[in-house]
Amino acid sequence: MKPISRLALVAVSSLLLLMQGCATRTSVAYVANADSRDISVVKLDRDRGTVETIQTLPVGGMVMPMALSPDKGRLYAALRSEPFSVAAFSVDNRTGQLTRIGTAPLPDSMANIMTDRTGRWLFAASYGGNKISVSPIGASGVPGPAASVIATGKNAHAAIIDAANKNLFVTNLGSDQVLQFRFDAASGQLTPNSPAAFSTRTGAGPRHLVLHPNGRHAYLLNELDATLDVLSFDAQRGTLGLIKTVSTLPAGFAGKPWGADLHLTPDGRFLYTSERNSHTLAMWSVDAASGEVKLIGHVPTEKQPRGFQIDPSGKWLLAVGQVSHGLTAYRIDAATGRLTPQSSQAMGKNPNWVEIVNLP
Repeated sequence: MKPISRLALVAVSSLLLLMQGCATRTSVAYVANADSRDISVVKLDRDRGTVETIQTLPVGGMVMPMALSPDKGRLYAALRSEPFSVAAFSVDNRTGQLTRIGTAPLPDSMANIMTDRTGRWLFAASYGGNKISVSPIGASGVPGPAASVIATGKNAHAAIIDAANKNLFVTNLGSDQVLQFRFDAASGQLTPNSPAAFSTRTGAGPRHLVLHPNGRHAYLLNELDATLDVLSFDAQRGTLGLIKTVSTLPAGFAGKPWGADLHLTPDGRFLYTSERNSHTLAMWSVDAASGEVKLIGHVPTEKQPRGFQIDPSGKWLLAVGQVSHGLTAYRIDAATGRLTPQSSQAMGKNPNWVEIVNLP
């Protein structure tokens, strides 16, 4: 048998490294940094849990809420400094890096944005302006000026469309209501439902809402008392109803409540909530039949965790801190839902929002 040449060994080693690199499962996270006015693009190795910033993109304004298109090919970021606008970016499907493709005006400073399920409409909610807007999105992926602007109660905080693309909910933090609208995807028109609102407890401050993938339940995080409302969801009528309310605060916490964000794992088995003054993430298991939640526990996280996100595989949670200016990646235990920190990375100034895509 002839000995293998050094050249052949190098070729084989290179091929093995290439194959290993191709097998690496990668997600890319987008982090809005309000005060440094840029977006961090962060690579997440879904096998090891390591994170690495691969792009920092200046956006020219105080960037906060973001939203992905349904096909994950576009990222939208709202700028809350004047002139109020939404920037549109294309997502490179190989690297996850961003390229700016356009900008459109928004009628106010928007606390939250979301596309409809077709990717043809952009919803935006204005906290200070007490309004929501609906903007058309062109074939290029760039939004146009708002086609309609609707007055809401005080402090509209988020607009959430259901999976059927027929019912839109708008949280109103200052008036303790969640407005209920019917949505026509053909025209982009919103019509108040009957009843037009679901009312929460006085002073609760409804902030963010998520709908369970079973289509029968929803979860509402209240900012001012850091409570979680477990809700029924009637998909046919497009209405919400209260099942129960639980506190998201850790035991012994005596400070001022300041609830921030909540997300479900894609399979709906686990729910996570963040609270800014205790700097914690609360972990919950979800009963799919009843919709009720059971507290698993709390974990300390980045300081003042306004935003976090779960990757599409449901195995990783990335949380950012507005005061720590950092990001921590947590592994989600598939059996228990518990979070284990795996790695950290410095972000820009005042990171506040996270979106994640899985690369092919």
